[in-house]
Amino acid sequence: MNEVYEARIPIYPRAVKGRFRNLKWTVLGLAYSVYFLLPWLRWERPHGPDQAVLFDIPGRSFYLFNLLVHPQDIFWLAGLLIIAALLLFMVTGMAGRVFCGYFCFQTLWTDLFMWIERRMQGDRAARMRLDRDGPAFKRLTLRTITHLLYLVAAFATGFTFIVYWGDAPTLTVSFFTGQAAYAAYFTAGFLTLTTYVFAGILREQVCIYMCPYSRFQSVMFDRDTLIVSYDQKRGEAAAGRRLMGKGPRDHEARLADGIGDCIDCGMCVQVCPVGIDIRDGLQYQCIHCALCIDACDNVMDRLGWDRGLIRYTSENALAGKPARVLKPKTFGYGIPLLLIIGVLIWSIATQAPLDASVSQVRQPLFVTLSDGSVQNSYQIKLNNKAQQAVTLELRISGLPGAVLDTGRIETIELLPQQSTTLLARVRYPAQPGVGQQRPLSFEIVPVAPSGMEPVVITSQFSH
Repeated sequence: MNEVYEARIPIYPRAVKGRFRNLKWTVLGLAYSVYFLLPWLRWERPHGPDQAVLFDIPGRSFYLFNLLVHPQDIFWLAGLLIIAALLLFMVTGMAGRVFCGYFCFQTLWTDLFMWIERRMQGDRAARMRLDRDGPAFKRLTLRTITHLLYLVAAFATGFTFIVYWGDAPTLTVSFFTGQAAYAAYFTAGFLTLTTYVFAGILREQVCIYMCPYSRFQSVMFDRDTLIVSYDQKRGEAAAGRRLMGKGPRDHEARLADGIGDCIDCGMCVQVCPVGIDIRDGLQYQCIHCALCIDACDNVMDRLGWDRGLIRYTSENALAGKPARVLKPKTFGYGIPLLLIIGVLIWSIATQAPLDASVSQVRQPLFVTLSDGSVQNSYQIKLNNKAQQAVTLELRISGLPGAVLDTGRIETIELLPQQSTTLLARVRYPAQPGVGQQRPLSFEIVPVAPSGMEPVVITSQFSH
């Protein structure tokens, strides 16, 4: 009976040193520093929590340093997601899957887990020996310790995520004393499990089979896209690649015999985290981590030959054609990207400290009073988005002769981040005609502090 699924081939990535590996360590260090330390950073505010980044769901406010995001500003998130998508598409079209190789969460956490594995079980050769013919007790002990460390790293990941949603010190105490909300334990447990499974067990399977990006990223490539490539013309030459022990060792002699610069050492395959051979050409499994470049460059350095047998390049460059950077696709992504970034920055910079809305009460639409005048009712919602208390007055304009009635309320005082709803009535002398609507404006005028702009909202008066 044929198997439905191909059995997984174990991958034992080898450690490598080089400029791209150093770049990956740098990105990993920065990403981990931001993720794990940011919720503990304190930030002084005139009003509100002193945590630099806090997603306060009960208070319906997101604190991002000096920026305060309210539910009404959810379109900022939409803009940010569009920016991220356009940036990803543009970078992919220009430089391939660099996001996957350096910035993807799966890559960052898998790198950490593979580092733990190497520290506990040794490098590639040692791990292969351990799995093949190592003592059972030693194999079980080392694997148990390794997976316990995986779980520690996974739990740190899950727990750090939840402290973004509450005051970090307070939530930490309540979490470990069993007093936190059920959602905190569920979220931390869920993220611990998924991080452990994805980065510790599945690893390259996530990139190959689960990530949709690996399947459609090729549609953004063209012959000018920078990708990790093997220079087949240089590596194979006329007589193909050959091990150093099966041919002349001198470079000039190898060239004279038509032998390529690839000595078939297999180092590029051994360091690949997804287990592919880059010499077979571009493959959807490749995450462009460039570790094969470091491995090949190290071999070339030891031999005293030129680097670049495997390198970041484009198909046009390999064919000897000039590579284009500024092309229609780049402008097609870049121009909308810059426009949306500009609009988002403008929207954040010009956000009003006071948010208000007016809705006319529809049942009934109007009421005729005993003196013959007509009364409309309005529901006015006010939200103080400023970091200080405000005192407001409500006025009307645009309808001469109309009278505003707010009961006994003369001024409205709102504390920072406070919202309120006010019922206002407007009376207007009866006018000839039935079913008419007249324009009416509500003015929310800040009395204190000074310098705040009034908010004017246009509505209708029905009679």
